[in-house]
Amino acid sequence: MPIIRSTAAGVTLAAALFLGPAQAGDPVAGQLKADTCMGCHGVVGQRNVYPSYHVPKLGGQHAEYLVDALMAFREGVRDHPTMNAQARSLSEEDIEDIAAYFAASEPSSRGR
Repeated sequence: MPIIRSTAAGVTLAAALFLGPAQAGDPVAGQLKADTCMGCHGVVGQRNVYPSYHVPKLGGQHAEYLVDALMAFREGVRDHPTMNAQARSLSEEDIEDIAAYFAASEPSSRGR
């Protein structure tokens, strides 16, 4: 039996390596949850009034980066009053879903 178990483990490991990491979030659910984000991040050429800067593009961004950024806003590590308030209202699942949605979106279709 040990040979069968090690073969099964090897096949599972090979499949995991071939398929890559499992996607953490659900982009379909994320599209619904990202509706509020689109008020700023979905407007071409949108600028923050004060301090003045372009609102960053989110479409095509790496999901891991978006999760890290939203968690940092939620915990107050990154300081932006609007983003801090928005992120505090999100669960970890919400954050992962939103990140998956933007990661799967076209860069030119979101943001500035």
